[in-house]
Amino acid sequence: MRDIIKHRAVVSDDWTVLRMADGDAAETITVPSGKIIVPLAVWQAQRETLAARPELGVWLASSDRPEALKGDLAHFAVVAVDFPKFADGRGYSIAYNLRARLGYDGELRAIGDVLRDQLFYMSRVGFDAFATREDRNIHDALKGLTDFSESYQTSLDQKTPLFRRAHRPAAAS
Repeated sequence: MRDIIKHRAVVSDDWTVLRMADGDAAETITVPSGKIIVPLAVWQAQRETLAARPELGVWLASSDRPEALKGDLAHFAVVAVDFPKFADGRGYSIAYNLRARLGYDGELRAIGDVLRDQLFYMSRVGFDAFATREDRNIHDALKGLTDFSESYQTSLDQKTPLFRRAHRPAAAS
């Protein structure tokens, strides 16, 4: 088992992320028992079989559309978004759309090339769990959630911009 950050705490994770190797087909890959997070393609290909599983998650690649899960989100205990590299920001939009447009309120996990510098911004768009890169210190990464005390812009976590929240006394004439 590895550790992840979940709800702003470091916890043990008993979920396994299923990654397909070259040559694997979504229709025929064997999905192990237990708590498993499958790629969207596997969910789509094996939906009838997987829908009966009580502990199932799905992960979206940065090129996947979150709308592909519309109507299916209730099946998943966790939805993960894969960040293939640090500089790929498409996962932020996927997370925002899952929360704001599709109404997903379960665990939303960032996986892949997840680093401390991203956690504050990821939490702003709806991520509440983070599987950081294994070569980095997870306790140091946890501090990334509190790097900033205020945010200027609106997002899922703050609906009012700072200029509307800040009280400024009237200027003397």
